[in-house]
Amino acid sequence: MADQLNEFTNETGCPKCGSGIVSPVKYTWWGGLLGPKMLHHTKCNACGYTYNSKTRKSNTNGIIIYSVILFAIAFALFFIARSSY
Repeated sequence: MADQLNEFTNETGCPKCGSGIVSPVKYTWWGGLLGPKMLHHTKCNACGYTYNSKTRKSNTNGIIIYSVILFAIAFALFFIARSSY
């Protein structure tokens, strides 16, 4: 219900502390430049909480899925390149 309320009231502040001082994350160790853009990763400058700006929820599950997919792609590319020699 709270998510629906946020959608209708168009709240843009931090879901944890309510501060309106938030900024999009441009780079992370887990996703480089692309990951934060794909997951709409946002950081509250007041409390440091990071979340998805569209859903206003934590990005932990998205980060895990993103990392597993990247690992699988890198693993597959490694074996494709290795088998071609």
